[in-house]
Amino acid sequence: MAEERQNQQMEIGRMLVKDGKLDEGTFQRLVDESQRQGQPFLTLLLSLKEVQAADVAKARGSLLEIPYIDLKEINIKNEDLNFISRNAAENFRIISFEKEDDIVRFAMVDPEDFKALEAVDFLTKRNNLKAEIYITTDASFEAAVTQYETLKKEVGAFIEKAEFEFDEDKTEGLSEDEVEKMVQEAPISKAVNVIMTHAVEGRASDVHIEPMEKETRVRYRVDGVLHTSLTLPQKIHPAVVARIKVLSKLKIDERRVPQDGRFLMRVDNKQIDVRVSTLPLAGGEKVVMRLLDRSKGALTLEELGFEGRSMKIIKENIKEPYGMLLVTGPTGSGKSTTLYSILSLLNKDGVNIVTMEDPVEYYMPGVNQSQIRPDVGLTFASGLRSILRQDPDIIMVGEIRDKETAEMAVHSALTGHFLFSTLHTNSAVGAIPRLVDMGIEKFLLSASLSTLVAQRLVRRICEKCKEKTEVAEGLKEKIEKIVADMPEKAKNNVDLASATYYKGQGCQSCGQEGYRGRVGLFEVLDVNDRIKKAVLDNASNAEIMAIAKEGQGMLTMEQAGVIKVLEGETTVEELLRVI
Repeated sequence: MAEERQNQQMEIGRMLVKDGKLDEGTFQRLVDESQRQGQPFLTLLLSLKEVQAADVAKARGSLLEIPYIDLKEINIKNEDLNFISRNAAENFRIISFEKEDDIVRFAMVDPEDFKALEAVDFLTKRNNLKAEIYITTDASFEAAVTQYETLKKEVGAFIEKAEFEFDEDKTEGLSEDEVEKMVQEAPISKAVNVIMTHAVEGRASDVHIEPMEKETRVRYRVDGVLHTSLTLPQKIHPAVVARIKVLSKLKIDERRVPQDGRFLMRVDNKQIDVRVSTLPLAGGEKVVMRLLDRSKGALTLEELGFEGRSMKIIKENIKEPYGMLLVTGPTGSGKSTTLYSILSLLNKDGVNIVTMEDPVEYYMPGVNQSQIRPDVGLTFASGLRSILRQDPDIIMVGEIRDKETAEMAVHSALTGHFLFSTLHTNSAVGAIPRLVDMGIEKFLLSASLSTLVAQRLVRRICEKCKEKTEVAEGLKEKIEKIVADMPEKAKNNVDLASATYYKGQGCQSCGQEGYRGRVGLFEVLDVNDRIKKAVLDNASNAEIMAIAKEGQGMLTMEQAGVIKVLEGETTVEELLRVI
């Protein structure tokens, strides 16, 4: 039996080799060590972290003809979770995650644990049900047990009462004040408070409340990734939305059009600015709330992840009396945070800094911050025109969205002001054709541009559970190709032969994710005389990139990411997910 199990485990290793998840040399070494030490092959494989635990589970599941499930990617209803008690779940490393008709689906860390299988058989037969077994990882199991249970338990205490005390039909014919009073007094207000408090304590940047066919799903975005935190009865959805509308001073009885609002809340002495957006869907209104911690000051460039050449260029170029610095990247890539960090360096008594934002995300003492109001005609373009009459030295415009704003921004940079703004492009060089497409002449860009920055955010490895790991040969080859294309100076500082890779195992501190916090990857283009000439000569993006690489040693975001991987700040998998 033991020999059969060992052969089965080695077959898992062969499957991983075939799939490119484990190199042949490492596999043979593990086989030899297993035979020499008398330890199970799988134990050695997982302890050495040669491959991802999920890859091992998938291969093992394939061999046993058992499907793999990642519990972090599904919604677990409270009644489904409680089919097996928490004590039994932790004892047998098994969790019930779904019940459909007469079938209960279980996720097991070890689907060959006969005691656990006996427990499943007993529970299902006692209830005249059938069981379906899935395989999962330890981290996935722990996430399902800890992250879901705590929040559900706290909110659940108020939900039962709220289901009986608030009915959307009962609000018909009532005045808005009467509906508001009903919602404020209902237990649902306490449930919403718990949801928001957990979001802040869990470092969430956004809260999504979504009506589904049979339930309401609550998701938190943490470190850029959405996670389902709990599900609520569908009946309670109108009450949750109504409570949030009351807080953000939106029209409670208006469910046909999107609405935007905001409110302030205090959690553990933190003042949180909550931006609310509602969107009518087929099954009800979806609510998304952006959480901004007003108590946080601007981060330094070092804290954001700038280093070496990139930081030197930023600090030198912002000393110029005029010009334009643009930060590019998709929504949620940290562009505004970077601008605030730069403004904090320039925020001195002798300069007049004026901003036009949408919205004002962080308040900076000494900076004159204004927010656009399109409903009354205050746009980025019109606001920028007014700012120029305010005797500014430094101007920040939240985003260049159209030709008029772009023209005003260039005009500002050419008339003795330093202007900062953002654009939606995929690379630093990509800002040039984007502005040309908006109608800006290349000779004006050449004269006004100072610095172009492109950025992305990757999750940091959790320091509490950080440990060494091995990377599959296929991923190493990708890293080698990226390094091979680096500028010579940067390439000479990379020693792949002795490189050490890290990952987070998953712990309570990071919610079993293996990551905690984020760090920036930056691509910084110094628009010097050679670049200005290339722009005037109608050089392509590739040609400008080649000049930047050769002449100033510019790294792409992908190359900057590899350096972060080699420095132990993030993982190869996270880099490939983002770039």
